[in-house]
Amino acid sequence: MSETPSMRTARHGQAGAAAVVAAAALVLGACGGSGKPSASPTQPPSSSASSSAASSASSTASSTPSTSNVAPAGLAPCRASGLRASFLGQQGATGHGEVGFALRNVGPRICHTIGFPGVLFLDRSGAPLPTDARRTTNDFFGTAPVASLILAPGRRASFRIGVTHGFAPGSSCATAYALQIIPPNDTATLRVAIPQGAYECRTATVSPLRPGGSAYP
Repeated sequence: MSETPSMRTARHGQAGAAAVVAAAALVLGACGGSGKPSASPTQPPSSSASSSAASSASSTASSTPSTSNVAPAGLAPCRASGLRASFLGQQGATGHGEVGFALRNVGPRICHTIGFPGVLFLDRSGAPLPTDARRTTNDFFGTAPVASLILAPGRRASFRIGVTHGFAPGSSCATAYALQIIPPNDTATLRVAIPQGAYECRTATVSPLRPGGSAYP
């Protein structure tokens, strides 16, 4: 049956409406509010590993975190309930700083993690600060590739957050005295103090988790 002008108009209208809805979803996903973490934890697409690869990775995880670009099969993800967050200090230059944090596996079993943690800065009273945390694999210290990490009990993964150093009185910047963290592939939160405080000017960059207890290359 041939398509009439009215049918073409209806079809074009439906396509236009779908495009508007999709665009709105992207905007909402990119904008962070003041009361919720702006960078939600993510796990990049992964392919299943063979059982022999998982066994080999598990045997080496006791000495150092194993790194690969795929999530291993048969291992549970690292959850907030089995992790402990710690502050690693700050580094940087005039006008810019990188604040480092680590997540230690305090559970009894090996776990795996991959991707970016969700983060939210908190003020001295513990109230949330507006935090637009933008994920990046290339920051002040260079490249920070995404990799699957296997953590044996007691081992750590770390990440860093890029912030602005120094701000003028009356600006929109504030001082953060703690960080709320959501591990990748989780919804529960961890909290860690920032002893000397870190300047937070609403925007920041966050690196993916990397192996070991140093957030810096």
